Order: sequence, then C-alpha cells, then structure tokens
Amino acid sequence: MYLETTIVAIIMVATFAIASWKLKSPEISMVITAIVGALVGGFGFPSRLLVEGMFTYFDVGLVFLTASVFINIYSETGAMNALVRWIVKKFYDKKWLMLVLLGILLIIPGALTGAGSVSIFVVGGLVASVMNYMGFSKKRVAAFIYLFAMLAAVAPPINLWAMLMAAQANMPYVGFNVVLLVPIVVIALFTIVYTGLSKTPSRKSKEAILSELPEPPEGMNWGKILFPFVALIVIILLMQYAAFRIPVIGLPLTFMICAFVSVMMDRDRWKVKRWYGVMVKTVDQVFPLLATVISVGVLVNIMAATGVKGLLAITFITLPMAFIYVTALIFAPFSQGALSYGSAIILGTPIIFLFNSMGLNVTVTAAALSFLFPLGDCLPPSRIVGRLTVETVGYEGSYMSFLKAIAVPWLFMGAVGLLMLIFPNQLSFLVVY
Repeated sequence: MYLETTIVAIIMVATFAIASWKLKSPEISMVITAIVGALVGGFGFPSRLLVEGMFTYFDVGLVFLTASVFINIYSETGAMNALVRWIVKKFYDKKWLMLVLLGILLIIPGALTGAGSVSIFVVGGLVASVMNYMGFSKKRVAAFIYLFAMLAAVAPPINLWAMLMAAQANMPYVGFNVVLLVPIVVIALFTIVYTGLSKTPSRKSKEAILSELPEPPEGMNWGKILFPFVALIVIILLMQYAAFRIPVIGLPLTFMICAFVSVMMDRDRWKVKRWYGVMVKTVDQVFPLLATVISVGVLVNIMAATGVKGLLAITFITLPMAFIYVTALIFAPFSQGALSYGSAIILGTPIIFLFNSMGLNVTVTAAALSFLFPLGDCLPPSRIVGRLTVETVGYEGSYMSFLKAIAVPWLFMGAVGLLMLIFPNQLSFLVVY
C-alpha cells in the first residue's frame, strides 16, 4: 500500500511539473494533476470527488470575493483618492511620515481581502505615482509596494494561508491578530527605513503631484471616508464580544453590509448600473485567485482519497526538525510559486501536525508559515504579485533585476518568519484570544 501510494505521488508530481511547464497555469495544472492522480489511484474519472473538492474552501472564496467587492466599491466612491490627496497635502514634506502612511494605505485593502494583489489594484498605482514624485528610484518603489502588498496579505483579519491551514488542521482561526501584527510592524519599519535611506535627487514639488492625482468627488468629507470602516470595525467587535446577543453575521455578510454603507455614502447611490459594473469588474479581477482556491480544494480532495496527503503528512512528521528549519526559506516560497495557496494545505498543514505532536504552539507556527509562503508570490511559475508590481510601477528592467531589487526586505521578512518558526513557544505570549 505504501509503495502504491508513493507511485501515485510520483506520477502526480511529474504531471504537475509537466503541466505547469506547458500550460503556465498553476490552477489548470492542479486540476489535471488531480484527475491523473485519481485515474492512477483506481478511482476512474472522479466526478464526485472533483465537485466535492470545488466546495472544500467555498467559505474562504466567498470571504475573499465579498471583501474585494467592498474595497472596490469603497474605492469607486472616490474616498481612497481623497485620502491620498489629503495625505500628500499634509505630509508630503515629511518623508518618513509619508512612507508610514503610504504603507498603511497599501496594507488596508489586502488585510480586508486576504490578497496583496487587491492592494496593488486599488492603491498601488497611486502610491507608485506619489513615490515617483518623491524622487525614489523604480527599484525602491517596486520593493516598497511588493513588500507591503505581501504584508497586506498576511495582516488580519483575513490571512488566507493561516485560514486554510487552520481549516485543514481542524484548529480554530482565533488568536492570530497580535501574533501577526507585531512582526508586520517590525518588517514594515525595516522596509520603510530601507526605502527612506535611499537618495531622492529627482524629488518634485507638492503642487506638481497634486495636479496629477485624481480629484475627489464633490461633497466628499471625513464622514464618508471613515464611516464604512467604522461600520466594519463595529460589526467585527459585535461578532467577537456580543456573539450570543446578535444573529450570526459572518464575514461575507459583514463585507456586503459595509459595501452597502459605502454605496449610501456616495452622491450617485441610486445608479445601480454603476455599482453592478464595479461588481462585474471585481469578479474579473479576483477570478484567478478564486480559481486558485477552487483548484486547491480539488487537488487536496484527490490527494486525501488516494492517500498521497497522508503520505506527505507521515513523511513530514518523521523529518528531523533541523531539516525543516534549514530548508524552510526554500520550500515555502517555491511551493507558493508553484501551488499558490495550495502550499499552505499541502506543506503547511503537515508541519502544523508535526509541531503539535512535539508540544509547540501551533498558532505561532501557522503565523510563521504565513510569513514564509507569500515570499513565493514573486517566484515562477505563477509570479502573481511580482508581475503585477512590475506592471503597476512601470519597472523597465528585467524580472531578475526586480528580484534583486526586493532581495533585502524579502530576506528580512523571511528571517522574521523563520525565527517565529524556530521559537514558537517563546513567542506564545503574542497569542491573544
């Protein structure tokens, strides 16, 4: 039985490698790999398993979609443009404070949606324009936007890697807020210092940049800018501290309520066609990531049925801890580049089982892995966030030179994640429920 499962695993790995090479699509490659694995494993064409797998992470995909609808509708109202203009007017002459505020702007959309790509879609272009006018080189701008997009994806409340690992390991997705935020602050400060210390000889005037930034719509004020986020925070706090006094709302409905609040804050609130267009655009925008979540579910379901998932878990549990520590900065990023969010399930979950069997804090472990996996979003074959950053910034060098440009903060983020992985029990005080 062990030999048969090993053969199935080898064939699935070979199929995935060939499909990725030929098709350049991790999502289609995962589905093809799943079908081949089922055929080799004796299940025939696995119609039932494929359908079951498509709905394995349906809830995660729904959270991702509704959060993206909210942040895109909020951006459509002009509130984000108004916020950027206000920051430039007040703090353009204060370089360090400007970088802090631009970093926060980049983190908010990704933190609410679980995807760094959404941060780049929503505010990446504006932040790149501001930093170009501040005189920063394309390399530093690219490094800044890429690293903060990664931090946005890791930041609570929506950390898809941690959510997927928690769901697969049957552990609750609670206690992650502080253990994620503290390292994020450390990495963000390092990235800001790394960026800010560079020379800015081509810095332009405040008036020049304000003339280029989009004008906020008439009637935009602080109430309209802040109220949707106030509504979001209030609902989340009510769900946490008044769970037995209010109906179960859930994150998808929460984000849709906040999207409705954003629409009501706009002057053209009754132009249904406009908001329908935003939602259609959002679906087009996030479809690749939804496809990733669905294909990951299909692959994981077939791996469970054929025994390959159990084989991986047993293999990881028997590995020396030193081997995992030494290779973490290699297997985590490259598996993310190949499998996208599937890396959290296929490799992350067995590590959680291993650490749990040794009495190590699994919440810190999951948080640590969620800092290591997103490093691979700039690596082949997918390169999702890396490609998007290059396009948004207008980076004209080779892709290899882009990787060199982000290397220093990339390695620092990896070092922070690795230290968390090595010392989970010592950092357990950061797990606050």
